[in-house]
Amino acid sequence: MSNPPPSQPVERNSEIVARVADDIASLPAAEWDSCAGDANPFVSHAFLSAMEESGSVGPGTGWKSLPIIIEDENGAIAACLPSYLKSHSQGEYIFDQQWAHAFESAGGQYYPKIQIASPFSPVPGPRLLLRDETMAVPLLRAAEQLAKNNGISSVHATFVTEEQLDHFRAAGWMIRADSQFHWRNDGYADFDGFLAALSSRKRKAIRRERKKAQETVQITHVSGDDITAEHWDYFWEFYQDTGARKWGTPYLTRAAFDLLHQKMGEKLLLILALQDNIPIAGALNVIGADTLYGRYWGCTRDIPFLHFEICYYQAIDAAITRGLKFVEAGAQGSHKLARGYQPVPTWSAHYVVDPGFRSAIADYLDRERQAVAADIEFLAEMGPFKKST
Repeated sequence: MSNPPPSQPVERNSEIVARVADDIASLPAAEWDSCAGDANPFVSHAFLSAMEESGSVGPGTGWKSLPIIIEDENGAIAACLPSYLKSHSQGEYIFDQQWAHAFESAGGQYYPKIQIASPFSPVPGPRLLLRDETMAVPLLRAAEQLAKNNGISSVHATFVTEEQLDHFRAAGWMIRADSQFHWRNDGYADFDGFLAALSSRKRKAIRRERKKAQETVQITHVSGDDITAEHWDYFWEFYQDTGARKWGTPYLTRAAFDLLHQKMGEKLLLILALQDNIPIAGALNVIGADTLYGRYWGCTRDIPFLHFEICYYQAIDAAITRGLKFVEAGAQGSHKLARGYQPVPTWSAHYVVDPGFRSAIADYLDRERQAVAADIEFLAEMGPFKKST
């Protein structure tokens, strides 16, 4: 399926007309960001256009940009969706492959589908980018109509903020629950202040891990203009190693890191471990308005507990130093629980065109939400913090 041309409306509701643009990079950055806001960098024009311009999204990737926009009377963007036409379910971190298998076993065609997301980023954030809140449901109706008009099975919005769920509910979309582990800053003055909130046994275990991890390396934080091309060359080696071990082919191209540095370098933080002044491991973090987002990690030497040190403990240090409220260290990972990261719900929303398939999924999601809530409650009780008496 090819994109409808930019001049072709996909939904008309009274005086509201939505259309599909060629890509995000071609849209005015200031107009896009006026809808996206500045709290979450993963829906910014800088991040999303870097994914396109670097070739991480586009031909050959299974991600085709399909941004849906609504303009005001002056032709400026009033609302938009970071949406993509997808030929697979990779790079989403919300797994629907079983849905695809079931639908295709029944004779349907699940792919392509429409994905409303920040590519390769399991980061909760706004998915309805709104300068005008009244445009929320019309945007969703436009996505639905685009799917119906082009024989597309479904539309999926992943890692939706809880604050936006009511818009999806109002449009009749199905809500799915999952969970992640986030660290919360309860006003700690420093890392020791955080440790003081933990039980004695967990506090001692973390100190042992940190001591062991730091025995043979020096750790440095590099951000903004202090990040050099050489730093990125080392980090690219780390990223490729992790990508090859986890999913075969890394999602991002080498050019993506250069473009991210060029477009939003002030929001990037590299945490590196060095031996003899040579980086041997590192983690890339993105700095939001109140959150430090841990995104990618890799190493060329296996050192006990170094992953925990760089990705979790150093991130906590950085968040406290910067006065940030949260650290989000990515998808999955119950091992984060013992290190002070607490279980929180995450959300996605789904529209399925076929009514029979939609009914089956809705029943499944009802049961899944109950199971996720029970799991979060159980894990929270198992956390490392002192129990109140």
